[in-house]
Amino acid sequence: MSKQENVIRLLLIEDSVEEAEQLISMLRNGGIAVRPARAGNAAELEKELGGQAPDLVLVNLNAKSLKLPEIAAATNRTGKDIAIVAVAANTNEDLIVGAFKEGARALALRNRADHVQSIVRREFESLNMRRSVRRLESSLRETERRCDALLDSSRDPIAYVHEGMHVRANKAYLEMFGFEEFDDIQGMSILDMIAPDDADDFKTLLKKLSKGEKPPQKLNLKAQRGDGTTFDATMEFAEASYEGEPCQQIIFRQQTVSVELAKELDVLRSKDLVTDLFNRQYCLTELERAIGQAAKGRNDQALLLLEPDNFKQLLDTVGLGNADLLLGDMANLMRRHLSEADIAGRFGEHTFGVLIGGRNPDEIRQLGESLRKAFEERIFEVGKQSVNANVSIGGTLIGEKNANAQTALTQATNALRTAQTEGGNRVNVFDPAAKDKADEEKNRHWLTLVKDALANNTFVLFYQPIISLHGAEGEFYEILLRMQGPKGEITPNFFMPIAEQHGLLPAIDRWVVAHAIKALAEREKAGHKTTFFVKLTPQSLEDQTLLPWIAQQLKNARLRGDALVFEMPESKVVTNLKPARGFVTGLKQIHCGFALEQFGSGLNSFQLLKHVDADYLKIDRNFMAELPKNKENQDKIKELCDQAHHAGKLTVAEFVEDAASMSILFSCGVNFVQGNFLQEPEKVMAYETA
Repeated sequence: MSKQENVIRLLLIEDSVEEAEQLISMLRNGGIAVRPARAGNAAELEKELGGQAPDLVLVNLNAKSLKLPEIAAATNRTGKDIAIVAVAANTNEDLIVGAFKEGARALALRNRADHVQSIVRREFESLNMRRSVRRLESSLRETERRCDALLDSSRDPIAYVHEGMHVRANKAYLEMFGFEEFDDIQGMSILDMIAPDDADDFKTLLKKLSKGEKPPQKLNLKAQRGDGTTFDATMEFAEASYEGEPCQQIIFRQQTVSVELAKELDVLRSKDLVTDLFNRQYCLTELERAIGQAAKGRNDQALLLLEPDNFKQLLDTVGLGNADLLLGDMANLMRRHLSEADIAGRFGEHTFGVLIGGRNPDEIRQLGESLRKAFEERIFEVGKQSVNANVSIGGTLIGEKNANAQTALTQATNALRTAQTEGGNRVNVFDPAAKDKADEEKNRHWLTLVKDALANNTFVLFYQPIISLHGAEGEFYEILLRMQGPKGEITPNFFMPIAEQHGLLPAIDRWVVAHAIKALAEREKAGHKTTFFVKLTPQSLEDQTLLPWIAQQLKNARLRGDALVFEMPESKVVTNLKPARGFVTGLKQIHCGFALEQFGSGLNSFQLLKHVDADYLKIDRNFMAELPKNKENQDKIKELCDQAHHAGKLTVAEFVEDAASMSILFSCGVNFVQGNFLQEPEKVMAYETA
């Protein structure tokens, strides 16, 4: 799914903008991208539904102007698939039942952000699933139409049989059995096409098919024409469907060679002539069969891929003319370590594969290890050369979680490449079911790193310049946090979610503030008037001791308060409005500044300024995307700047991408700009590198 398709077009039915903003912020805080609109009356509802239809409609059941039945009727009139989600602060059985009767697909608890987020995610995923199903159904109908046309024109005699009766047959089939029209055999049993000598055996096969057993791929027997004459034939079976009903596709082939010779030809078609293993096409067919079994619950299968390490060097040693001999010897060695039930094949030029069944994960890994060891210990005599060919083996267990042939192949290939990049001569088997366990272990690892960073000061501050377009006095930087890792600095998106889960964000905030004040004090002593923008998490707003602590830190460092500007996303402030308002009021008393990040993303962002007295407004990054080409975004930035300046606020444009955007932002009235195009974050500030 593209980034654009991940954005939910959301229509909120709310009496007030403030209530709508709370829901929008709640969703954005949960990482859900939305493009919101609000309808407060019937006219606005019709207007929103008449344009680009929303994906979801969130209906406040307490809204006075619009009621759920009216909204459901309006959405139904559009003829579009629009999911309605009722939202209520308090619920009871009657309210829930009533909401569903009146057209809601789900009901979300307004006072539980996690519940609202999970319901919106689920309904959007369901909507996308329904859309995908409709597209697939359309594609299926088109494919069936084309297949039907191909069936009629095919020279192979083909029939579709349901519960032993003909439901479809092509012209070649009718001609083979001496009929002119399908009406002549419609409803006729397939048994009528089998000679009496083979009728009992075929009747037994039909009984097995009725019980859900798999048919043989091929069956040799005598067939009988409509006039009673017989001929030797081979029947080929494949599962199919006709007009939505499951059936068997049967191809009759008249035997022109002996049964023994036909079997030999079938074997040759399925084999790789160089290695005498099965060829790629046969292996892929068997993989699809294994995938079908996995989808029904079988969990004792796996696919292993094997490649010789440094194959190019091996070829240089034995010579290109002896490559087939080497591959043949490798295939023989591999075959000796496999059971008769294992399907070994050649998947590529020097890639072997084994489809395994009837083994548990430990046994599968043991098989891989025994193969690896066998190659490690073997010396191949090829021509006049003696070579050792170590191998890397990668594979995947096949179960319900990866019951898709392409997925299984990709996972096995990735496991093989991992084994090779880690030095080769090793086995790496991917277990899809182990992902959850790995995630838990990964979370424990990150938690340990965060705690160590707090205890041992291995966090690192980076500085990115914020440049004034109108010559403001002094220098401005945004403080960005990194964590020192074994292979370099780690960005917050890796460790902050774990820190949040375990309540460590306030401690991290204090670490950042303390070290930012220390750096500021040193810079001021060097004669550089500087302002730092420092990010703060909502969890710190609940800490009543934070403001006195900041004031004491500033006093100890003999630093002016306006050298610090604390910043927080608009959506986070909306959902934590009361503590945020109190915190900003306290900042004003110690002369620190406050900035709203991602400003302009709400329905009416300036309404928030009536409650939170921000000094800086950092314009939402979405308005910066391809700015020179996007007139709508240019107009929006100009509008935001005009309103901000009228309210006495300074504006900052982040994520500036190019020089053309700079001139546009200047003309729009933006006060400050920031972005990697201007300068990437660095460990040191400008004066330290001089």
